[in-house]
Amino acid sequence: MISSAFAAALAAGRNAFNQRVRDAQRHYPAFRTDVLQRFLADEVDGVVGAVDPARAGAVADAAVDVALALVGRALVGPAARADTPAAVWRTLLPRYADLVAKYPDTVPAMLTNAAIHLDTLPGVRGADWIAQLAALAPRTATVDELRVVGQVAAWRAGAAHFRAGAIAAADALPAALALAAFGARDDDAWPDLRARIGADPWWRADGADVTAGREVGGFTGFGGAFAAPPEVRAGADGFVVRAGERCHLLLADAYGAVLLAATPGEFDRAVPGGAVRVDARRIAPDLPADGLAVCASGPTLALTSPYTHAIRVLPREPR
Repeated sequence: MISSAFAAALAAGRNAFNQRVRDAQRHYPAFRTDVLQRFLADEVDGVVGAVDPARAGAVADAAVDVALALVGRALVGPAARADTPAAVWRTLLPRYADLVAKYPDTVPAMLTNAAIHLDTLPGVRGADWIAQLAALAPRTATVDELRVVGQVAAWRAGAAHFRAGAIAAADALPAALALAAFGARDDDAWPDLRARIGADPWWRADGADVTAGREVGGFTGFGGAFAAPPEVRAGADGFVVRAGERCHLLLADAYGAVLLAATPGEFDRAVPGGAVRVDARRIAPDLPADGLAVCASGPTLALTSPYTHAIRVLPREPR
């Protein structure tokens, strides 16, 4: 059952909407009308109902186009790999109703595409991204601000390669919004916070304990990234990893870690790791000592072992 506002908008453009559905059925061989109907009722209806009634028709028109593509590509519904795109419509867009009403062709597509991209990055926590943006909605007044806080939220949800860009982009935000986006207190000073975050990738404004770091990779047979126990070398902006015939760039910080594509040449040019003891810190992982190695890249350590397909990344200095 959909609301009267959405029903009226669909009825007003019935012929055009029906034609777009027929076009989608031809374009997407696996298109399911029942999934479309459910998505419109469960997710899109709440967005249309949240906007100014005078803009309901324009929002519904733009929403149908996005919905058709999501259903056709199996990004929503029972065959979807993740719930993040649907959660954008269910959770985020109603909270950004004013921006959706003003920019129906921009805001829903922008947030939906961001969610789809984040779902392609192993280790990135889509639910965290949704929660952060939902909390920031009352403070976010423009599309440009939304774009920046979305980037910051993606970094804080685990997309470590967004870090430098997110910090730089946040300079364009009002100070209070920038502080909120980074999880800081309202009485903090943005220039001081920015300097601290920029200097130490393992520092968090919320004071969370990141000493233990996190594991990255895993065996491909169990859904991981590495076909063989990985070798790690220090690169200019993180680590370069070789596992079997594939190479990766590993970036890690206090919020997460990502593996990006790299070349064998990049691995060959990188600096090999060394012994287990680094500076004055003793690392004691739950692994055999035989073959255990540590590689340092700036403030970050990467531990590897021939007995595991995972890499442990952690801060070089105790927190």
